Amino acid sequence: MIPIHIESAWKGTSNCLSCGIRDLVLFADLNEDDFSLIHAPIDDMAFSGGTLMYSEGEKAIGVFTLREGMVKLVRTTSDGRERIVRVLRVGDVVGIEALVTGYFESEAVALNDVKVCRIPLSVLHKLGTKSPRLHNRLMQKWHQALKGADDWLADLNFGTARRRVSKFILKMRLDNHIDQTCLFSREDMGAMMGLKFETVSREVSALVREKAIEPLDKVGRLYRIQNEKLLNSF
Repeated sequence: MIPIHIESAWKGTSNCLSCGIRDLVLFADLNEDDFSLIHAPIDDMAFSGGTLMYSEGEKAIGVFTLREGMVKLVRTTSDGRERIVRVLRVGDVVGIEALVTGYFESEAVALNDVKVCRIPLSVLHKLGTKSPRLHNRLMQKWHQALKGADDWLADLNFGTARRRVSKFILKMRLDNHIDQTCLFSREDMGAMMGLKFETVSREVSALVREKAIEPLDKVGRLYRIQNEKLLNSF
């Protein structure tokens, strides 16, 4: 974990008010009166790619709003296997379940360089009861999390291997380059889609040959989407 800077909530309030993605994050609808209720520090933090943000079952200090990068959520099955259950993107809340349970129900790992705001649970509980705006926002984020989990399951765990890999490629588009997609290890991709490593590798290679995607690096992580219609046809 590499902290960028850690400031008091009062010093950081102006950052919240002028946040470049404020319309996506939890504090989107808050006003200055709402911020006056904050008396605990909101930490501005960064994690490099591959870094563990928190462990499954760990007691939560706060939840994270994702400002930059992507985070994978990993759970361990009863037989000891690790399964990636979801990938979170800019604007998502990482660890939102801790608002109810006080613990993280998955392991969170930064897929690439990540920037987050860590908001203490005490802040959210207080604002949740005293600010209808934040309460509504929390309900929206909770609904988004449930819908995202359902969509992830529906798109990536059913159908042929070709369909699953194609849907995954489309889901992993980069926010700042809509024609580019960022994949990661074939083992991780297989864990998300319930496919073997060899199957994922074969399907990605086939999509390259069919000119649906074009590799942009030597390690097989960054691709350009060449034929979105073909990817959507499976």
